[in-house]
Amino acid sequence: MGDDIIKGNVINKIQGFYYVKVGENIHECKLRGILKRKDKKDNCIVGDIVEISEDNSIIQIYPRKNMINRPLVSNVDYLVIQFAGKDPEIDLDRLNTLILNSTYYKIDPIVVINKIDLLSEEEKSSLLERLNFLEKINIPLFFVSTYKNIGVDEIKKFITNKTVAFGGPSGVGKSSILNMLQDEEDLVVGETSKKLKRGKHTTRDSKFIPSNCGGYVIDTPGFSSIELPPIKDFAELISMFKEFTLPDDSHCKFLNCHHISEPGCLIKNMVEDNKISKTRYDFYKKVYEKLKVERWNNYEKY
Repeated sequence: MGDDIIKGNVINKIQGFYYVKVGENIHECKLRGILKRKDKKDNCIVGDIVEISEDNSIIQIYPRKNMINRPLVSNVDYLVIQFAGKDPEIDLDRLNTLILNSTYYKIDPIVVINKIDLLSEEEKSSLLERLNFLEKINIPLFFVSTYKNIGVDEIKKFITNKTVAFGGPSGVGKSSILNMLQDEEDLVVGETSKKLKRGKHTTRDSKFIPSNCGGYVIDTPGFSSIELPPIKDFAELISMFKEFTLPDDSHCKFLNCHHISEPGCLIKNMVEDNKISKTRYDFYKKVYEKLKVERWNNYEKY
């Protein structure tokens, strides 16, 4: 029977049927036996690498390198976090929240700024200065214009043969870039609401789409949220900020330092010395206070 097993990617799931892409062919499959657990929505999900038998039964699901809960997809290589240079203006706290979610779900983030054709050279320089913290935490930054097709080829080259999710607020041109990465333009491109200064919601549902540069793209409206990921305690939060990692032979004055108001804090010293971005540190403090109040009820143990 081993010779009859075929390996592929789950690219869609509809009412108990799983559509597995193997080469250029798509197989309509069902789960077999023990894999079909009732009331378990993540038995097999879009993005899973699976083995199917000759009779189109899924008989093995390979371990996932990551999984997003909303929408439910797995094995994503990059999260493209997209904003606009203007219309609507970029919100750095929201950008950092999306980076935090990407880090939590173990997906490498990429930041894309669209609509650069609307920016003057002075405005572009100012925006680059505001975003210089991305370089310090090794997050690639792309400036593009889907309207004038500027910078899109650089993104295509970067994500070739990768599975890429897209997140960000409405009105920043995600659908336009998604359309440029697939052969058929079936996403609705919306307009920005001038009155409200925010985008109209245009994405109808999540799609797992073969990319015209190899791999797959998927729209992830859940990652447009400003909600924080389910970080359980301080130790997990601090692990989300890689730039806060200290050398093995260095430590703050207090071993349980939370890097907020304690004296002798090396993290605060690094912020003052511009070794850690003040934008990132200020965001960290906001997240810390929010989680402490809303989730970490038994705060003393942290």
